[in-house]
Amino acid sequence: MRPSASARAVYVVGTFDTKGEELTFVCERIRAQGVAVVSVDVSTSGRGDSRADVAAREVASHHPGGPDAVFTGERGSAVSAMAQALAVFLRQRGDLGGVIGAGGSGAASLVAPALRSLAVGVPKLLVCTLASGDVRPFVGSSDIAMLYPVVDVSGLNRISRQVLSNAAHAIAGMVHAWQEPDRNALPAIGLSMFGVTTTCVQGVTQALQRDFECLVFHATGAGGQSLEKLVDDGHLVAMVDITTTEIADLLCGGVLSAGEDRLGAAIRRGLPYIGSCGALDMVNFWARDTVPIAFADRLFHQHNANVTLMRTTPAECERIGRWIAERLNRMPGPVRFLIPQGGVSALDAPGQPFWWPEADRALFDAIVLHTEPTPQRRIVRVPAHINEQLFIEQVVEAVRSVV
Repeated sequence: MRPSASARAVYVVGTFDTKGEELTFVCERIRAQGVAVVSVDVSTSGRGDSRADVAAREVASHHPGGPDAVFTGERGSAVSAMAQALAVFLRQRGDLGGVIGAGGSGAASLVAPALRSLAVGVPKLLVCTLASGDVRPFVGSSDIAMLYPVVDVSGLNRISRQVLSNAAHAIAGMVHAWQEPDRNALPAIGLSMFGVTTTCVQGVTQALQRDFECLVFHATGAGGQSLEKLVDDGHLVAMVDITTTEIADLLCGGVLSAGEDRLGAAIRRGLPYIGSCGALDMVNFWARDTVPIAFADRLFHQHNANVTLMRTTPAECERIGRWIAERLNRMPGPVRFLIPQGGVSALDAPGQPFWWPEADRALFDAIVLHTEPTPQRRIVRVPAHINEQLFIEQVVEAVRSVV
């Protein structure tokens, strides 16, 4: 339960030993908007700063190994340990309404992991000199807003004052405007989709939308991670994971992997899992000239000028099937995994470029062979293509049987 509007504070987090002037300015601008502030020092130098409400050593005390595990004298390990301590510290705060951090690469490495650990919906803003580049390592699957400060966060001047003021007003506005979720809303389910499984996912969504709020995730790596995070945060009552294609990229060297933790949230949370083989016939790469030379003799399909698809082989499909089965076996909640025997994507059908029955059979057989069936864990073979109406109906029936 989030605190009431009047009790929520913005936590201003940063290294007060080097950025004290700038962070104090942010605190003042937030207070000027009528929002309470708690300033938090995460300096690892050991010097500390009296301008912060919460001292670095207090934050460090939340590390499992205590402050000594943080103040090691070696910057790399100290930053990593302080980031871990900060995540624990923030999650324990009963008045936390939002968090803002500011600094360079060190601040991003320290503050961003703690922000990612907070639930989706908690306002999070990071002013960082790396925000004009690739921010995925910092944002991950969370809803972190990043703002580029234009000049370095190093002293106050005509540019930094304006940018930091904008940031302060933004986080204050987020906290002011935050509302409790609608308690009368439908229960939410998460569905994974790719362009080549759109017909299936849209059909399932249409059939279930009167009873569930259907949240669809694009299976591009970040999409799968976001689906997993919302499960971990308790937002979803079931996973309808029709499109598990990110696993193919993980195991076969593609560019849209969601990482080793794909399917991990269903194991941790034990919620109903309804899965399938959507788009496991393909591995994703960017433009054709970016495909590793090791794959030169493989079967490709040019999805567009920037995306190249590679067909998975029978050996790869067998490996993917084993990987999925191992995780299905660890899920404590109800499991229904549906196998579309007529093909796993729009490209995997008679007359289409990725139609390869032997590869599909290797995938299907590996899943069936290595999954341990129980009354709660069932593999269902469906004599239909993944985008056909019969398969859609079977997915809907599976959802209604376990949710």
